[in-house]
Amino acid sequence: MSTLSANRASAFQPMTGDDIHLFNEGTHYRLYEKLGAHPAVVKGKTGVHFAVWAPNARGVFVTGDFNGWNKKSHPMRPRGNSGIWEVFLPELEPGCAYKYFIQSHHRAFETEKVDPFGFQHEVSPSTASIVATHDHVWEDADWMRKRKQNNDLSAPISIYELHLGSWLKPESGTGFLNYREIAPRLTRHLRELHFTHVEFLPLMEHPFYGSWGYQTTGYFAPTSRHGSPADLMYLIDYLHRHGIGVILDWVPSHFPGDGHGLAYFDGTHLFEHEDMRQGYHPDWHSYIFNYGRNEVRAFLISSAFFWFDKFHIDGLRVDAVASMLYLDYSRKEGEWIPNKFGGRENLEAIEFLKQLNTEVYRSFPDTLTMAEESTSWPMVSRPTYIGGLGFGGKWDMGWMHDTLQYFQRDPFFRKWHHGELTFRNLYAYSENFVLPLSHDEVVHGKGSLLNKMPGDDWQKFANLRLLYGLMTATPGKKLLFMGGELGQRSEWNHDGELEWNLLDWPLHKGMRDWVRDLNHLYRHEKALHEGDCAEGGFSWVDANDSEHSAYSWLRHDRTTGEDILCVFNCTPAVLHNFRVGVSRPGWWRELLNSDGGDYGGSGQGNMGGVESSPLQCHGRPHTLLLTLPPLAAVFFKASG
Repeated sequence: MSTLSANRASAFQPMTGDDIHLFNEGTHYRLYEKLGAHPAVVKGKTGVHFAVWAPNARGVFVTGDFNGWNKKSHPMRPRGNSGIWEVFLPELEPGCAYKYFIQSHHRAFETEKVDPFGFQHEVSPSTASIVATHDHVWEDADWMRKRKQNNDLSAPISIYELHLGSWLKPESGTGFLNYREIAPRLTRHLRELHFTHVEFLPLMEHPFYGSWGYQTTGYFAPTSRHGSPADLMYLIDYLHRHGIGVILDWVPSHFPGDGHGLAYFDGTHLFEHEDMRQGYHPDWHSYIFNYGRNEVRAFLISSAFFWFDKFHIDGLRVDAVASMLYLDYSRKEGEWIPNKFGGRENLEAIEFLKQLNTEVYRSFPDTLTMAEESTSWPMVSRPTYIGGLGFGGKWDMGWMHDTLQYFQRDPFFRKWHHGELTFRNLYAYSENFVLPLSHDEVVHGKGSLLNKMPGDDWQKFANLRLLYGLMTATPGKKLLFMGGELGQRSEWNHDGELEWNLLDWPLHKGMRDWVRDLNHLYRHEKALHEGDCAEGGFSWVDANDSEHSAYSWLRHDRTTGEDILCVFNCTPAVLHNFRVGVSRPGWWRELLNSDGGDYGGSGQGNMGGVESSPLQCHGRPHTLLLTLPPLAAVFFKASG
């Protein structure tokens, strides 16, 4: 045992009466410090202290490789009527594998379960828990000091969404890279492309790799496919030391029915509802947490705290919030139970989400929580004290749907669907939005983003560059799933890896360079990010030019008064002498043009910029006469 592990072992204290009281009332948020397997020193002897919640068991035993997997040689003792079972086993050390053998009060039911609070599990398909510690000396103090400003809603937040197992494979093409091997390669990629944050699809342990992590069994354990907890700590520390924030996808909405997991844990529906009209999810064939049970709420909030506390993460993206909010989600009439008022709202889940966000922001105020919520539920990202759910941000699924629907149309027909891109600005500041082009849009037969675009190959790339430019200019934080920066042609395959060889081709390299330059512009021009989530950061120039399928607006730096002019031509025709009204006179420099030859475009543009004329246009005192390249996004800024 390392010196650090030994010090932690000597510091460990079992649950006190106060701990048990807080757990039973659902307000203990650091249960990972008490439950599970912890190296400990008892009466001068080193070993491991085990504790598990199984209130409906008549007997619980620890079985593992240390006792030849004997199911009954090491019984645990109940702590009064708390539902908690404990035992200290001397001479055990980190690294040993174990499970709990549970005999239920239902006499015929006996089972082996992994530890719900286990810090590490065996690599799938093996399922045992492993006694583990969190031995890592953090070197990210500088990042942690600055984290508040990096995660602030006025800061540039450009997120690279990543499925770790299919981002890059070992040279052999099989298996998985270790977290430590990934660290320098991923960091270099993110820094070269100027992303501010990386968001990992769930890294919590999951037995079915094809679930992408969304069928979680280990709420306190990173998947062992990529290494140990300490290895993941190294990766996060490395990212932080190089200025990259880390967001984890987290799934408190449901869990799988694998026999070794949480389902029917002690011979009863302990974590899930007993009535399957409340406890079973028809979409994912999984179980729904019982948010009305105090101990379950404490379990889930402790999981959230765990990743912030022990792994220094900067944010949680909470999956499938809509499925939590509605009792009739994906259910037909008669397949769900109304709430006590006769409505469809899941009152217990609503209170859980409010409690989660309140406590996370109380203890970790410089972090972010973001909801994947696809309905019009009000005030998802508004404070709980005014009736909101308390999230820091919300994925704008409406923007994603309308925008992709528009871009998939042949440009000839776009003028009849002009409102698909303007409608979003009617509600742009009703929430703190994240604009997601996520993994969900490139799987299950939907094709890649590139292949959603209409036209020949050149037009597909031009349309995709235009889409990314429009996203960068639109109020809201940004999220792009891996492969999008390459213009990947194939639909995402979790068993493969990104098509890195595409960068040998000019159009794909140009796409990568366009994403790089967009992120650089977004990060360094305050006007493009300061007002992402606050009114006053955006104003239309012309929202009504449907005949040309053209859009123009201004993003404002509210401190300096500087503007960025964003203009979009959604047709393949070059628009000459295109009039745009601006408030500031002088030379407007062309900052970026997606039709630039370096990006794979045709090279049309404005020769570096244009001088304004003192002619009124669009209600503004000055006019720019622009050349709008085909299927292009162009950004301008007044000089001086």
